[in-house]
Amino acid sequence: MNIVATGAKIRVLVVDDSPVARELLAHILNGAPETEVIGVANDGEAAVREAGRLRPDVIVMDIHLPGLDGFAATRKIMETWPTRIVMATATTDPKEVAANFHAMEAGALSVLAKPRGVGHPDFAADAEELVRTVRLMSEVPVVKRWPRGGRASHAPAGVGAGAVNALRIVAIGASTGGPIALQRLLSELPKDFPVPIVIVQHISDSFVDGLTEWLADTTGYRVRIAAGGEPARPGVAYVAPSGRHMQVQANGTIALVDGPKEHGVRPSVSVLFRSVVASFGAAHAGVLLTGMGRDGACELKAMREAGGITFAQDRESSVVFGMPGEAVTLDAARYVLSPEQIAAVLVNLVAGQEMPLRK
Repeated sequence: MNIVATGAKIRVLVVDDSPVARELLAHILNGAPETEVIGVANDGEAAVREAGRLRPDVIVMDIHLPGLDGFAATRKIMETWPTRIVMATATTDPKEVAANFHAMEAGALSVLAKPRGVGHPDFAADAEELVRTVRLMSEVPVVKRWPRGGRASHAPAGVGAGAVNALRIVAIGASTGGPIALQRLLSELPKDFPVPIVIVQHISDSFVDGLTEWLADTTGYRVRIAAGGEPARPGVAYVAPSGRHMQVQANGTIALVDGPKEHGVRPSVSVLFRSVVASFGAAHAGVLLTGMGRDGACELKAMREAGGITFAQDRESSVVFGMPGEAVTLDAARYVLSPEQIAAVLVNLVAGQEMPLRK
């Protein structure tokens, strides 16, 4: 799929069964200088039809549609008229949010909260986020599907082999495209992986519960939202909650703090990575996955300089090669690999470590 031509407006198809929601989405997108709504649809079958007829640059679609729902419509569109799809949802229920992440398995690129009404105090921020997401997704040259089993899960020969400092923690940062990358990485780890994992994923407020539930359900790994003061235990992946920075302390406990945003976000990957270096010296691994911007890139370099094992997701498997690309430019990553290969290297690194799971 070609990138939208420079200077051309981004052509958007809006799919929602609510006339009010369709009107609001169209109002926002038509009001932005870089986007225009070229069509609307009120159900999944119409979405598939209009995707083929109009060939939009981006589709903004709700998961809850009559007849063919958003998940099934996404899969059908990806099978017939591959298109960049953004799921927009008004729900905050974790199970319903998780359903939107299942749509990402079918080929959707991103999930975001629907903008609240014009009279809401956060309307302007919501509208800006919608337009920014559509603009960003329009720049993705190829729709990434990552079908299960479609990538080699082995590490390249020799990668991760040899004596290294015993790992005490793995820290992961991700943004746009991160949910699928995290799913692929965690799916490849043994369920008794003997090292705690801490994760910062940039995501809309109120989506963390649904993301965590979806990751746990689809990977079989123990994934939970981090709580302040709890010990980070092997075999568990801890996801930072919305609105708070996450740190790890030298005694292995998790701290949640209310400091200022970094790189415009809270939680920030940079804050987490700095705490890992300060608390664990060289006995850590840092992973920077797909995402826009540069959050965590300089700190990943500090992790490498401290003796940690550092990874950046490769361009080929990244939805947005922003954060990992910045890390590569800084020579912060010792390994540049797909999520599955990163998992394989981590398994190699801990092989032989006598670190039984604590009960």
